[in-house]
Amino acid sequence: MSVVWTLLAGLLTAALVMVLAALAAKAQGRVAVVDVAWGAGFVLVALVTGVVGQLLDSGDTGRRWLLVAMVAAWGLRLAWHIRKRAVGEGEDPRYEKLLGGSLAEVGMALVVRKVFVVQGVAMALISVPVAIGAALDVEWSPLVWVGVAVWAIGLVFESVGDAQLAGYKKDPDRPPVMDRGLWGWTRHPNYFGDACVWWGLWLTGALASGLLPGLLAVVSPLAMTYFLMYATGARLLERSMMQRPGYPEYAGRTSMFFPLPPSKR
Repeated sequence: MSVVWTLLAGLLTAALVMVLAALAAKAQGRVAVVDVAWGAGFVLVALVTGVVGQLLDSGDTGRRWLLVAMVAAWGLRLAWHIRKRAVGEGEDPRYEKLLGGSLAEVGMALVVRKVFVVQGVAMALISVPVAIGAALDVEWSPLVWVGVAVWAIGLVFESVGDAQLAGYKKDPDRPPVMDRGLWGWTRHPNYFGDACVWWGLWLTGALASGLLPGLLAVVSPLAMTYFLMYATGARLLERSMMQRPGYPEYAGRTSMFFPLPPSKR
């Protein structure tokens, strides 16, 4: 029964985060503020579910706060990294394409339906392994550390990928397309890293709690991977990137998502 309460706490927290994000977007006239709420919101959901699990005195205390720490390291880094882009001038082209115009042009009602409701539901759904880990005992302890290893690989991929991209943008002699380092193996190392982070959290929080919790919660990393590849991630971004000189050629030799050796063609 305790897991029902942690799941409910996660759902209500995700809803509150998106309500606050929608109000901030309306005040600033920019939908992209939701990107900061996305990373920070997961941290708040993890913290609330952890506190609820602790108050109910259920589950494994060490694993519960390990999950909170894992989500916090990922979510706070992500929110800090994208803060300038999300609160700067102009709208993110991804959201303009998704909505068919800016917030002022399409109206707040459409933005709430297509962005904030969708991302709120996704946040609650993707956080399910963390809520499970906050309430249940560990059944397969080795999977806790397998999950931590997968999570760490993901965090390294997105952190290093973001750092390499920042260095590329500062290079006055940079080529037209970033194809150095991890970007030579995947066109979206940061998105791939995000996916690994949540597969790691699923292993640590859900599958380590037993086969049934793992199977019920596998929708979480699957949903995150879908979002990163198709919904608001790689595919959406590439609609505009393909218009840049040299990008179609880069795409022809570099894997879109999963890291692979560059093609020689």
